[in-house]
Amino acid sequence: MKPILFNTEMVRAILEGLKTVTRRVVKPQPKGQLVPTLSGGCWPGYFEEIGTSRVQRPPYRPGNILYVRETWQQGLGGTYLYKASAGLDLFMNKEGNLVSNIPWCPSIHMPREAARIFLRVTDVRVERLQEMPPYDIAFEGFRKQKDFIALWNSTIKPSDRDLYGWDANPWVWVIEFERISRGEALSDE
Repeated sequence: MKPILFNTEMVRAILEGLKTVTRRVVKPQPKGQLVPTLSGGCWPGYFEEIGTSRVQRPPYRPGNILYVRETWQQGLGGTYLYKASAGLDLFMNKEGNLVSNIPWCPSIHMPREAARIFLRVTDVRVERLQEMPPYDIAFEGFRKQKDFIALWNSTIKPSDRDLYGWDANPWVWVIEFERISRGEALSDE
């Protein structure tokens, strides 16, 4: 089981059943086109850069089980609170104190045992970001392309936007997934 990070807005889209695909930047960016390697070759599941001897390994493969890391907080009695579904003004922390300003923990620090969302990867492919089919905007959890573009650029450090921002049209991994239960995720380990 592997972790995958999502921001609060995208966690909400997954919970609502709207988001079934995510795109992640290919690093390092290839100079040429990436194509799947032959299934009988030395690198099954990898992608080959045309015109070179380089191959790239995608971050996930079909069948991988992922647990979603999201913005969270641990509460009293070992319970967990998630920013994506918190509608609270007050929160009882693990020390038993009632606090009004919830001190959220970043998703990167979320332990696996705190995960509530599990995904099974159904497909992985590679494409240029701007070549995404128009209908994929909905599978990304958006109604309008401009909203997706704004979110995409907001996830890229300003110093990296020339390489990975929307206008740079980087190569991206397209990872399709389905949501599964905790029980399914743990039984597949």
